[in-house]
Amino acid sequence: MSNKVLKINPKDNVIVALQDLAKGDSIAFEGSTYILQEDIPAKHKFYMNDMQTGEEVYMYGVLVGKTQQLVLRGMRMSTDNLKHAAEPYTFRPSHYEWHAPDVSKFTGRTFNGYHRSDGRVGTANYWLFVPTVFCENRNLDVIKEALYNELGYEVTDKYKSYTHQLLEAFNKGENLETISLAATPVSNIQNRPFKNVDGIKFLNHQGGCGGIRQDAAVLSKLLAAYADHPNVAGITVLSLGCQNLQTQDFLNDLKERNPKFDKPMFIFEQQQSQSEEQLISDAIKKTFFGLVEINKLERKPASLDKLVLGVKCGGSDGFSGISANPAVGVTSDLLVALGGKVLLAEFPELCGAEQDLIDRTIEETSAKKFISLMKAYSDSAERVGSGFSFNPSPGNIKDGLITDAIKSNGAAKKGGTSPVVDVLDYTEPAVKAGLNLVCTPGNDVEATTGKAASGATLILFTTGLGTPTGNPVCPTIKVATNSILAKRMADIIDIDCGGVISGEKTLQQMGEEILEYCIKAASGEIIPKAVQLNQDDFIPWKRGVSL
Repeated sequence: MSNKVLKINPKDNVIVALQDLAKGDSIAFEGSTYILQEDIPAKHKFYMNDMQTGEEVYMYGVLVGKTQQLVLRGMRMSTDNLKHAAEPYTFRPSHYEWHAPDVSKFTGRTFNGYHRSDGRVGTANYWLFVPTVFCENRNLDVIKEALYNELGYEVTDKYKSYTHQLLEAFNKGENLETISLAATPVSNIQNRPFKNVDGIKFLNHQGGCGGIRQDAAVLSKLLAAYADHPNVAGITVLSLGCQNLQTQDFLNDLKERNPKFDKPMFIFEQQQSQSEEQLISDAIKKTFFGLVEINKLERKPASLDKLVLGVKCGGSDGFSGISANPAVGVTSDLLVALGGKVLLAEFPELCGAEQDLIDRTIEETSAKKFISLMKAYSDSAERVGSGFSFNPSPGNIKDGLITDAIKSNGAAKKGGTSPVVDVLDYTEPAVKAGLNLVCTPGNDVEATTGKAASGATLILFTTGLGTPTGNPVCPTIKVATNSILAKRMADIIDIDCGGVISGEKTLQQMGEEILEYCIKAASGEIIPKAVQLNQDDFIPWKRGVSL
């Protein structure tokens, strides 16, 4: 690639600026010279030709929009002159051939994980608190504070100390501007009595009652999926008693998902207890006994085919589809070639990339399931006047993602190039090795929540603008699209893909580095920033319209 501009696909009729370009600049590229009609900020695109209203614009080799007015060669692409457009998609017989990458560097490699009785291997060993209804959230908060403080799982109390310093200075009449936040470690791992328990996690949510009964039914399957997750070793369930989501519904869904479920699980129903004090104290005591038991488990070597990798993007920018996403796509292909599973979700962010995924789907039934889920989702959005074309956020647009098709085709790069082995509806478990498509919203937390429900044991989360989010049971690794972000938000970013933009690294090199990081994270040798900061975000999808 040029150090100034990039044309992603030979079919494209727009060029991407890799650095800030000024009006009047002369850009020599592939035998042609372009005189820029206006400033082109890094991550944005300019047109290669004069185009009339209604002409088709291509990027990533596919239709991404149609011009809304006359545009000139060297003019910047914007929401004023381009609107979303995408090719229709359908099932058609395909003979997709995949050339698996060379994985000799990783053949025979292992990670140290927690082996479960059903053959799955976790990358972490968590105790999980599950409320069947939002009424129990406060009780969870009380228990969380008690356990976190005493057992070493809270994030550093530097903010408490900072507030205390401010209060002292205020009381003494001192200048508050002189008080600064002290740099202290972000975890208390060294003080934990249970060295083999990586965390105690709490699934606070706003569901379980009210709403419609279908919401409670979907939530039940979601909570069952989290209880059955390979990174979870034991569960404490808190129920009120009168809610729509009855404890027995949850247990039925758990048994249906895994008939051989054998993890320690303690259930408490508040309306059957003598007092709130009894409920909370009993839950703490029983959980403590459970922690003693799961602390006996130890990490042991497992082959890389036991990894389940969820791939996600959020706070995307114009470099997402050029650096971090395709680099993660290389990682995905490597893991698939090694026999592992990869989960690509965010159906609203596959708009415009559907035909490629359909053509790559091995089984006709799966391809048609994908079409059915996509069309039903799109139709539901259209009915309320908010189609997939509304997907790019103001931040996305500001940083060069002008249409949903541009955003989506860049987002799809995370899934690599391997065949699609299965299509999963929300909460369905991934059981086939290879690339799986999972129906979730594009919303960052709803998507990661859904990936973990389908069994992801690590999540690679790419971002160009910076996104402080994680997941309670699935370690989330943040991958920056550019070095400026990686340096500015170093407290939340784990991996920097900026070297791809500068030309210092190839996508292959970056993808291999990411896989190496994943192996270390899966072994507990590296703790991702989101885990260190207890970024345990959990938002159930009610199956309504959410982009």
